[in-house]
Amino acid sequence: MLRVEMLSTGEEVLHGQIVDSNAAWLASYLFDQGLPMTSRQTVGDSLEDLVTVMTERSHIADVLIVNGGLGPTSDDLSALAVATACGVELIEDAGWIATMEAFFAERGKPMAASNRKQAQIPANAEILDNPVGTACGFTLKFNRCQLFFTPGVPSEFKVMVEQQIVPRLHRAHPGLEAPLCLRLTTFGRSESDLATQLEGLPLSEGVVMGYRSSSPIIELKLTGPRSQQALMHQAWERVREVAGESTIFEGFGGLPARLAERLLQQNLHLAIGEYFTGGLLNWRLQNAGVPLVGGELLAANTQDNSLSAQLARAQMLAERTGAQLALVTGGLDEDRLSLALHTPAGTRGMTIQYTVSRHSHELRQETIAMVAMDMLRRYLNVWPVVADYPWLTVLEKI
Repeated sequence: MLRVEMLSTGEEVLHGQIVDSNAAWLASYLFDQGLPMTSRQTVGDSLEDLVTVMTERSHIADVLIVNGGLGPTSDDLSALAVATACGVELIEDAGWIATMEAFFAERGKPMAASNRKQAQIPANAEILDNPVGTACGFTLKFNRCQLFFTPGVPSEFKVMVEQQIVPRLHRAHPGLEAPLCLRLTTFGRSESDLATQLEGLPLSEGVVMGYRSSSPIIELKLTGPRSQQALMHQAWERVREVAGESTIFEGFGGLPARLAERLLQQNLHLAIGEYFTGGLLNWRLQNAGVPLVGGELLAANTQDNSLSAQLARAQMLAERTGAQLALVTGGLDEDRLSLALHTPAGTRGMTIQYTVSRHSHELRQETIAMVAMDMLRRYLNVWPVVADYPWLTVLEKI
């Protein structure tokens, strides 16, 4: 297997001052391209540390994608670090100087002298084009490893990976194919519960069962070579059976997108009323294209939070907006909260008690929004809209 690694650079990434979204995107993109990442690490803006890590990985990795450190400032050290490691000089590429000058001229601005630094690459390197920014990338061979250097700006990084790096890798390694990955996402079950029931699942060689917990959801994945596809689908039926009604969707996407599909297919419109979720429910569903016709957002705890009040609120909201469906979340009162869903078949709801004290306010909002969407999902599946959840106690339901 080709060993593909990533090295992220920068103090702001190392110390968590920015989220390394480039690493997450690259891992997913390379997996789909048949080039799954083997490992990744992060180093700050230290020339010594960068030289050490690049030298070490050049003896281990087949491919190393280095992200960041190609800017015009003194703390951008990637080019100098790899030149030092290789024992070569930095040279100024006249062609890239001309490219940068044209870039600034098109925008009616002079090129700063500091930008010339972005045209300095190791003498043994080949330029990688950057069609959307001023930092050129470059590639070189160092020991056993092919290194690719990319800017940290996400828009520039992604286009360089897609247009420059991956095509080169496919030409160099034409036999690679993407692994098969079967996945489903659950809500309302614990990771340990699912893992216990799937323990001993018979898997063929090279196939791995994986779990990803991102509260309040759990993702189950079965990953393996495409040559094992038939056996993987057999095992997947057992995964589906164990997940059962807690499966909120299979494949990629999300629950809001699946709800949008179902509602549009059935020509149903939804109104939303929120207090505790603070507009989160509306935002999630609106972004997914759910057919919304109106709603309300209460900004202060001036309402009756009882279940009967939420049932009445949902019904009145549906009548006022003309929506066939209305979904409301009440306020949180001593860890108790009521939700209601109005449908053409009647109005249903529940009062729940949040039993996990360590959850932050934001996570509680996310969880309650998921419970509300799960009620809607269950209605569309013609199931009882009230379900049991391990970290919520249902105190009352109608």
